[in-house]
Amino acid sequence: MANTAQARKRARQAVKQNAHNSSQRSTLRTAVKAVRKAIEAGDKLAAAQVFQSSISIIDRIADKKIIHKNKAARHKSRLSAALKALA
Repeated sequence: MANTAQARKRARQAVKQNAHNSSQRSTLRTAVKAVRKAIEAGDKLAAAQVFQSSISIIDRIADKKIIHKNKAARHKSRLSAALKALA
């Protein structure tokens, strides 16, 4: 347990930040799943629109350093390849 006032405050902040980051990661996973679902449905136009919105989400979360930039690039690359394979 934290002994100093500073350490207690940092522990409180860490809990709050962890909850926020977990929420952001959940948003990322939901966006990726939405693209995968659209691709499986076979509708290329709808999948492309969902893909564009998910790219924005992925980049935003990577910019905040919630996920690594290479992980973001890997997600975008694989989703893009799956979308191209749909054609």
